[in-house]
Amino acid sequence: MRHRKSRLQLNRFTAWRKATLISLAKNLLIYQSIKTSKSKARAARPIVDRLIWLAKRNTLNAKRQAFRVLGEHKLVNLLFNEIGPRFTKIQTGFTRIINFDTRRGDNAQIVVWELTEVKKKEAKKPKAEKEVKTEEEKKTELIKEKPSIEKKPETGIAVREKPPIVKKPTKKFLGGLRNIFKKERDSL
Repeated sequence: MRHRKSRLQLNRFTAWRKATLISLAKNLLIYQSIKTSKSKARAARPIVDRLIWLAKRNTLNAKRQAFRVLGEHKLVNLLFNEIGPRFTKIQTGFTRIINFDTRRGDNAQIVVWELTEVKKKEAKKPKAEKEVKTEEEKKTELIKEKPSIEKKPETGIAVREKPPIVKKPTKKFLGGLRNIFKKERDSL
């Protein structure tokens, strides 16, 4: 009997379900906000909460446990160096699920699943005003920038420059393989 053994199975086999949830967790850590179905977000939420809790501890053992789930050193560094320090003041509630829309094909509830502490994008600095240059300075810059070009005498006939010659490969694509499979003929 399966009393009190409820979990979100997502209509997948065990290995397939685990791979789906870990992939969702990785994408949430990379992009910090993703769109997915409500059931997938609810199923993957404990994994991400556990990873962020490990990042708050910031010990070698915690890094090894996070690597066991994520499988990539870059993601572990991102988690422990950037994401973990943002949540030092917060004990729970590392992610939020915001209802978004329903999917047209199967009417599944689509949500936006995001971290509660999102890294703020740096505002672009306004460009400095261009300095007004005098005409003499512009002429001197043009002279410095242009290399000396040899002028050819104009004869009145337009001469086209030939395009550079491109060498073709010496053998055809399967030229070397044909020799391997070439049948030897019996000589009588």
